Amino acid sequence: MKIKVIVHKGEDSGYWAEVPALPGCATQGESFEELLENLYEAVELYLSVDANPPDIDKQARVMEIAI
Repeated sequence: MKIKVIVHKGEDSGYWAEVPALPGCATQGESFEELLENLYEAVELYLSVDANPPDIDKQARVMEIAI
């Protein structure tokens, strides 16, 4: 999966980034490398949250797949 991010230079130092496809998903870092590490973690955490767990009947199975 590919996702677009917008990287901004910080006012004083460092960088910050936002992910337009994931509202509210943003992070920062003092270096570009730190920003990338934090960005992967932020996206992973954002996508791992079940905002509205589905109603599941007793015959259904819940599975996770990697994309």
